[in-house]
Amino acid sequence: MEYVSALLPPVVMAVFFGGLIVTIVKTQGGANKAKEDAAVDAVITRAEGARQTPKA
Repeated sequence: MEYVSALLPPVVMAVFFGGLIVTIVKTQGGANKAKEDAAVDAVITRAEGARQTPKA
């Protein structure tokens, strides 16, 4: 029975990790892709604008 208690944590972690990967892959693209891309572009533009603004 010790082998079950030794193998259970890695198996549980593997199942959760697999579920995480599936969730990440499924949420890439789709209907929210345009909103996510626009949000990232806005953050990048804001960061570039802040970097290019001369400090007096």
